Amino acid sequence: MNTFNLLFIFGTGLLIIVAFWWVRRRSSLQGDQVSTAKAAIAACSTMLDLVSHIQQHRGMSTAFLAGDQSFARRLANKRMEIEPMLAQLQQIALAEYAYNYPCFTPNDVHLWRHRWGMLVQELNGYTVEKSIAAHSNLIAMLLNWLGSVGEARIELPLSSVLPDGAVRNFSHRLPQLTETLGQARATGSGVAAQGICSAVARVRLMFLVSRAESLVDQACAVDPQGAVAAQKVKTLAMTIRTHMLATQQVNVSAEEYFAEATRAIDAVFAWGRDCGRALDAQVVQVATGYKPPVAMQSGK
Repeated sequence: MNTFNLLFIFGTGLLIIVAFWWVRRRSSLQGDQVSTAKAAIAACSTMLDLVSHIQQHRGMSTAFLAGDQSFARRLANKRMEIEPMLAQLQQIALAEYAYNYPCFTPNDVHLWRHRWGMLVQELNGYTVEKSIAAHSNLIAMLLNWLGSVGEARIELPLSSVLPDGAVRNFSHRLPQLTETLGQARATGSGVAAQGICSAVARVRLMFLVSRAESLVDQACAVDPQGAVAAQKVKTLAMTIRTHMLATQQVNVSAEEYFAEATRAIDAVFAWGRDCGRALDAQVVQVATGYKPPVAMQSGK
């Protein structure tokens, strides 16, 4: 066998070894990305649930501080529901801390829990406005972490194999919509409890209604399956416009308004959870080698 043939055989063998190594490496990397994405989806779902509970606490606090004492017991029960979720948040932070560039750290969660404790301890001395601001700051931190985890652990690593815009709906757009509605619930509950809409509250509600309608339209453009939730958001917007913004005297009770706003918010949360389950199923398909078609949507 001449030298040329030996070199050819050696080169071919080397190429086969390199190709085999590359395929194994890509498979390993994809496996890591899939397991990371599944863990991130679960983490985002936990944070989404916590956001829901803090928003409910904010709405109840607003009505309570505005004079509706019937919310006192409900506030105490809500705090009991929130407490075990804080341990879950700490575990998520510990998992994030293992990455070179964590989206948030255990120390961040420790600070968050300290602020939450202060809010609970001092709530009776708060004004309605201070309560809303304190709750909203805590929620903003959770939403920031949720969006960062979704982008860093799901959207960027698997952007080529997941439907366009689906991760953004799950970890950013729908959570932001729930918070917009949550602020509308808190502000509107105070307005309904007082029976009058101040100029400041009027401007705030007008902004929140407009933003909510914009977000829900964007989310529906990506996922038409949210039509039921979208309709409830539109119904709440109509209630605010009709019973709070178009009249001097507010003619809806705090209890009625809180219930209707909660129905809309719960529907959006359910939509978000459906998005999470759909993403998890799609990630499983990626793990088994099937790549679902990527929908080309505007408003990514």
